[in-house]
Amino acid sequence: MVDWVELGRIGGPFGVKGWVKVRSYTDPPEGLLGYRHWLVRQGAGERIERRVLDGQSHGSGLVVRLDGIASRTAASALSGAVVEVARAALPPAGERQFYRADLIGLQVRNLEGVCLGVVEHFLDAPGNAVMVVQGEGQHWVPATPRHLCKVDVDAGWIVVDWPAVVE
Repeated sequence: MVDWVELGRIGGPFGVKGWVKVRSYTDPPEGLLGYRHWLVRQGAGERIERRVLDGQSHGSGLVVRLDGIASRTAASALSGAVVEVARAALPPAGERQFYRADLIGLQVRNLEGVCLGVVEHFLDAPGNAVMVVQGEGQHWVPATPRHLCKVDVDAGWIVVDWPAVVE
């Protein structure tokens, strides 16, 4: 288990006073605002803890003001950064619910028993999240109940309804 779980991504600045646009991976998206301390991880891997001073819904995402970020320039420097929250602050996942961080590295096989590879990462598509599975080839499997048949985090595997070869 990882100590920090990715729950969002910073898009870019919002206004001139240091606010940032955030894409939340929580359901509902405003749930991310309930966590007052974020670890902001930038592209080079540098992590900085930031306290959430204020935030609200805006369109399909959020706009947030973080401590230490008071200008558009400072907000721009966070563009593309990942928002992580301490695992200890998260509620336990419900039945048939999983944190993405717990699925990374699990072996994926389809209903026919063909190993497709391992979960490399997730992408957020307009309709739903996509699980990127890397093996001999790469498979983009929608992370939906229809396609995720069985998940056993402890055993390290996922069974998906997905063909081994996409025609």
